[in-house]
Amino acid sequence: MTPVVSRSNILKVSPELKNALEAAGRKERFSPSQRLFQEEGGNVGVFLVTKGKVCMSVKDLPKLDRTFSVASLLGLPSTFTSHSYSLTATAATEVDAVHVSQEDFLRIMKEQSELCREAMEMLGREVSFIQGALSERRKQLAARKLSLSEALVS
Repeated sequence: MTPVVSRSNILKVSPELKNALEAAGRKERFSPSQRLFQEEGGNVGVFLVTKGKVCMSVKDLPKLDRTFSVASLLGLPSTFTSHSYSLTATAATEVDAVHVSQEDFLRIMKEQSELCREAMEMLGREVSFIQGALSERRKQLAARKLSLSEALVS
């Protein structure tokens, strides 16, 4: 795995949100290098990291890899929108996580407005990062196309 940038506070949950997620979800264990979810994979909900570290990555952009640790909530954008995941989450160490299905997560959000506000703030920070990552990917693809075009012309 490539070196990662730590953004430890971007997706940290409050004790109140942690308690609600733990009550609704199920505990799962992941070995190092095991995926919690994969970029472009169908949504299966959110994951609250309770032990260990998880690397979030974007295909072909290793310099944008980030690590998340205990109390981080992963998979928010996809879970709110019902779209495929935009990132891949891979256990960097042995990881314990609480997996909350999309249905249960959205129920909590509907029933508890303060927790919903907290999750929406985290979502905004995560979407900003994803937009930056996708913009970087488009720049790389455009540069490759330009290089290929120049090579064909030569």
